[in-house]
Amino acid sequence: MIEVKQVSKRYGEKTVVDQLTFTAQPGQVTGFLGPNGAGKSTTMRMIVGLDTPTSGEVLVNGRRYAEHAAPLQEIGVLLDAKAVHPGRTAGNHLLALARTHGIPRRRVDEVIELAGLTKVAGKRVGNFSLGMGQRLGIAAALLGDPGVVMLDEPVNGLDPEGVLWVRHLLARLAAEGRTVVLSSHLMSETSLIADHLVVIGRGKLLADTSVESLVAQAAGGGVTVGTTATTLLGGLLAGPGVTITRVAEEELLVAGLEPRQIGVVAAEHGIPLFELTPRTVSLEEAFMDLTRESVEYVSHLELAR
Repeated sequence: MIEVKQVSKRYGEKTVVDQLTFTAQPGQVTGFLGPNGAGKSTTMRMIVGLDTPTSGEVLVNGRRYAEHAAPLQEIGVLLDAKAVHPGRTAGNHLLALARTHGIPRRRVDEVIELAGLTKVAGKRVGNFSLGMGQRLGIAAALLGDPGVVMLDEPVNGLDPEGVLWVRHLLARLAAEGRTVVLSSHLMSETSLIADHLVVIGRGKLLADTSVESLVAQAAGGGVTVGTTATTLLGGLLAGPGVTITRVAEEELLVAGLEPRQIGVVAAEHGIPLFELTPRTVSLEEAFMDLTRESVEYVSHLELAR
């Protein structure tokens, strides 16, 4: 478990993280999202002791990272896949990490195989592609068989097979009861992987909720109904707690009723329907709507909209 408790981080007069509180629970993948400059990287660095909070507290499995005798066996982290000496081979890099914690050589071989690096284990990391470097970083994160795994942009540079591998890997780790934190700018991929979301903007918590709840809130609810009898159907559906909006000549937006209820009423009165769709938005649209006021870097095209 990762517990971030009222954490703030200031550099001089600039507040990068502002009274941030959230918990990443075991048994689920927590998506950690935010626009560039939101404070995600700083928060992750504070979790593993690379930065010190100005105030507040960060705990990994009930302790500060520095208090763990064998931190690699508590939390595995991928923050920068390029943070490897380019002259080392993949195997030697992992072996050096393993020896700091008394991890046996067989575990090095296991994570190399798990990450699909067996054929290149003897090659120098400086010659690795971006995708191969990502796989090595994930292998390093899993080396200590930790109960907590935190990965920053793990699918960056991976081909479709690699993206699918990461997706299944994280789902499996969560199913095993581990705490998994995924930071990514790829909303479509996050929506397929994450069970829970923590969204921050300008260092502050914007949302701590499920993917489904965030998307539903952004969509605003309602059912799009397509029919040639909008007036008749609207009158039949009207009632307490029901809001009906005529969107177009042959389209209604009905809030307060489920699609099944609308369909039954239409069928009972012989009213043809050519659309009956719950109103939805993508995670990307929900994220953009939520973080609209927290974006630090806006292009001229976006300003012109």
